[in-house]
Amino acid sequence: MKKTTKLSRRDFVHTALGAGVALSAPTILGATAKGQGKTFKIGLIGCGGRGRGAAAGALEAGKILGFNVRVVATADYFKDRAVRAGKQLDVPPERCFGGASCYRDLLETDVEIVLMATAPLFRPLHLEAAVNAGKHVFIEKPVAVDPPGCRRVIAAGREAEKKGLVITAGTEMRHDWDHIKTHQAVAVEKSLGKLYAGRVSFCIGHMFWSRPINPKSAEDLVRSWQNWIALSGDHLVEQHVHNIDLANWFCGGHPVSAVGFGGRPRRPAGDMYDFFSVDYDYGEGVHIHSMCRQVNGCWNWVGHDFVYEKGHTNGNDHPKPQKSPIPASLPQGPSSHIQEQIDTLYYINKGRPVNQARAVAESTATAIMGRISAYTGWQVTWNQIMAAADESPDLFNLTLKPTAEDFEKGTVEIPKENVVPVPGQK
Repeated sequence: MKKTTKLSRRDFVHTALGAGVALSAPTILGATAKGQGKTFKIGLIGCGGRGRGAAAGALEAGKILGFNVRVVATADYFKDRAVRAGKQLDVPPERCFGGASCYRDLLETDVEIVLMATAPLFRPLHLEAAVNAGKHVFIEKPVAVDPPGCRRVIAAGREAEKKGLVITAGTEMRHDWDHIKTHQAVAVEKSLGKLYAGRVSFCIGHMFWSRPINPKSAEDLVRSWQNWIALSGDHLVEQHVHNIDLANWFCGGHPVSAVGFGGRPRRPAGDMYDFFSVDYDYGEGVHIHSMCRQVNGCWNWVGHDFVYEKGHTNGNDHPKPQKSPIPASLPQGPSSHIQEQIDTLYYINKGRPVNQARAVAESTATAIMGRISAYTGWQVTWNQIMAAADESPDLFNLTLKPTAEDFEKGTVEIPKENVVPVPGQK
């Protein structure tokens, strides 16, 4: 199939929603005759740019597959955002919900699929509730900010499997066909032999607030969530998880330990680090170096490189496996953020309960393991945070504050700005 031109997430959102989601017809790949007449009702939780992008992607995915896809409810911590998104998506005001418990109101409606794009802090709680309500879910990455949150997501994934529900995740390279085929060729079919080592990077300029936030309320924290460890997980978790997920995927699972460092020389807002450098040990002598930075005026690189016995790959440059794992009837979208929505609808329609909850939770936990190591200066193991409750109870039970439940109960304590973790101190 001929490759289509890739769109950035931001460009797609502006094009789609700016036109009232009246996307072009005929569609990019054409509608499948089998899909004609099939209707899916979608609910959107989290109506910022990422959430509206997911909604636009789902609507375009429906057109590509020939389904009648409608967003019928929106929810956001701030009701005005839910209402604005509702206007763009043709959702009546009475089905636009606000407040910390807005997700509960949305899950009581007739939505079949839930798109989750709130701050990462809220995602384990919202996923549990959606699965309990019998909804299919697309959940953005990362899916948690601490080890207990990751385990909650894995548990919700197991429950979804019992119910035959689909859970797809916003780790979008697992939806990109070149990455899928390259993974099949080098990680499954071993076309390049044994994996020796690799590196993954998300080094870019400064993002978000350029001055102190001085939060006074829970609402201030939610509006500036990208700047707070407890709400975002820090940028190693919130952003770099994309690349870390690729490392886990190509290495065949999560690492056994992490040793890292980081710092905050320039960031004026919130309580996060500016940069991280982490060595992940995947066992059998395989190490992956992870680095991420959000500082202006520095060398930037977002990418990955894996070194094998017979060569190396950047993750998407060997798309010639002997056997493609992509279903022959699955259409290819113009970008991975539309493809992830195509995949969601396709597998729901096929009755094939694809479940990415464990994979994205383990990638999130891998990032969290590196963050904890950088904050403390310790070597941190997978057993300590995810598998052995008795080995290191403080790490296994590490719960960042405030929690999602604190926002619902009104018990949020405001974190201190510019007070950051110092390694080597207990």
